[in-house]
Amino acid sequence: MDQWRDQGIIINVKPHGEHGGVVSLLTAEHGRHAGFAHGVQSSKNRSQYEVGTIVDADWHSKQTDSLGTYKLNPEKSYAVYALDDPRKLLALQSMSALLHLTLPEREDAAGIYDASLAFLESLKTEIWAPTYIYWEIGLLQALGFGIDVSECAATGTQEDLVYISPKTARAVSRDAGEPYKDRLLPLPQFLKGGGDFDDKAIADGLQLSGYFLQQRVFGMTSNLNLPDVRHRLYASFSLETSDQT
Repeated sequence: MDQWRDQGIIINVKPHGEHGGVVSLLTAEHGRHAGFAHGVQSSKNRSQYEVGTIVDADWHSKQTDSLGTYKLNPEKSYAVYALDDPRKLLALQSMSALLHLTLPEREDAAGIYDASLAFLESLKTEIWAPTYIYWEIGLLQALGFGIDVSECAATGTQEDLVYISPKTARAVSRDAGEPYKDRLLPLPQFLKGGGDFDDKAIADGLQLSGYFLQQRVFGMTSNLNLPDVRHRLYASFSLETSDQT
């Protein structure tokens, strides 16, 4: 018998059987880990096991490499902070989908677990949108694909960095990037520690991290596309930006 106890974030629930489900958690010490849980899809319990819910999880299995069974105790739901804001809800669902689709199962993910908790806490605040973009950039780094905004890739200057090269994922200054600006990605200034995070800045940030998630994670490792909910999150900000111009 193999078993452990850990804290986890529900990132996916797939119905299985009459009332049960295969629940995927991002756990503090056991990475992304799935297990069968009884009763999570019953009409009485379904609302307690939404994505973004923190649970105390007991997992056990007769064999280490089998699916195993969870006994879950819900501790805190973060969905309550997003129910009145469609964009917050999209971000919560997008976070869960990206974690479920990109993280290798049963490998250490302590850093991204802590970052995910920080994003969930930010849903209580006005800075949840830039925090989400920082979270996506952190996910890219955890998967081995970092974005460098420290200096211009062409000149080495640290001043007036306004672009990111889609080839190198490194910053480019305004002057160095001017001849190629139509081929570069905009760098929102809040990622440099300054500037506003209005809808345009958030849309630019989502475009930036989304580009590298697609090209360096989904496109390379699984030949898939970003989940639909992630596209809808970006559209919710880019459409707002278009309406204001």
